[in-house]
Amino acid sequence: MSDVAASADAALGPAAVPPDPSRRTWIAITCGAGAAGGVFTAVPFVASFAPSERARAAGAPVQFDIAGLAPGEKATVEWRGKPVWIVRRTKAQLDSLAKDEPELADPNSARTQFPTPAYAKNRWRSIKPEYFVAVGICTHLGCSPVDRFAPGAQPSLPDDWPGGFFCPCHGSTFDMAGRVFKNKPAPDNLEVPPYTYLSDTLLLIGEDKKA
Repeated sequence: MSDVAASADAALGPAAVPPDPSRRTWIAITCGAGAAGGVFTAVPFVASFAPSERARAAGAPVQFDIAGLAPGEKATVEWRGKPVWIVRRTKAQLDSLAKDEPELADPNSARTQFPTPAYAKNRWRSIKPEYFVAVGICTHLGCSPVDRFAPGAQPSLPDDWPGGFFCPCHGSTFDMAGRVFKNKPAPDNLEVPPYTYLSDTLLLIGEDKKA
């Protein structure tokens, strides 16, 4: 490399390096986790799984085996650059859904900005009541909500909190079916991606033709 070229590269500095598109995927997650700070509540969590770089670039469907997911646990996979949550809800969490509805902005998922698939237009917003699948991005400004599965009074949450998800960036709250509570910045419920079951325990996220 000539001295002139080297000097030009040095002058450009780190800002001239083209951004890595894959990094943008997790900006929202970083925002949510950082804002949560000292109010984090421990929730059982299963390590994230991600498809290959080529599969991500193509937006290919992602498989996930739910057999190892215990009640109350959440796993995260990446699909089309988005974090997708798989939550195995407990009986108590399922029972809370009916009680939430008077306080929800869209309890029946009728809004169309983020249409809910027909197979998830029910109280639990999923094919199987026990397993909730949702895109983990707030419908307000794209931050990633954090888990607040434990019911009861907690920092930044009401004393009668039923359990669900909290977006610390601007305070939107969602129940255990990803339905947004009234008078919050988020305009819609969390998005439910297309998905189907290939077997009793194998999920395919990104296609719903078999649902």
